[in-house]
Amino acid sequence: MKLPGPDHPITLEPAQTRWRAQYAGHVIADSNDAIVLREADYPQVVYFPRADVAMEYMSRTARSTHCPYKGDASYYTLLMDGQFAENAVWSYELPYPAMEQIAERLAFYTDKVEVYPVDDAEVNPHPRARAEDPAEADFAVTVDGVVQHTDSGSGNSQKEHWAANVSTPAETDDGGLR
Repeated sequence: MKLPGPDHPITLEPAQTRWRAQYAGHVIADSNDAIVLREADYPQVVYFPRADVAMEYMSRTARSTHCPYKGDASYYTLLMDGQFAENAVWSYELPYPAMEQIAERLAFYTDKVEVYPVDDAEVNPHPRARAEDPAEADFAVTVDGVVQHTDSGSGNSQKEHWAANVSTPAETDDGGLR
């Protein structure tokens, strides 16, 4: 086990913005609780909490690697809409103590999965938390939730369909007039 230092600096910081990961045209991770890891001269890596990742599209593989600074990494393969990205996701489930902030979080290879920051004000301009008028707060609908429940162009919605919020009219014998 090696400790980060001047010869190999590693910093971990809570992300200052919301982050997403997109694969096969679908948002598979969306978080306001990401950790950004910067290591030496490598590109930064965004680690997402598992709770904010669509794990149903991933299966753990036998691949593992070792980093002398972080510990042992396990890998996941993505399968979505017939597209397959082998070992595209990794996680340090039991990292070394200096890296405990990334424990159980997931990171994505950016050549296989698009990882990008999101401006909350652009995708969610009227969240309930920002509404000052109680009537507006009751009316506000998060744009993001609606977008993720719509067709991405593949013929499938990105999230499970919402339950119906209407019921079938009762059968009446009104001669077809209503």
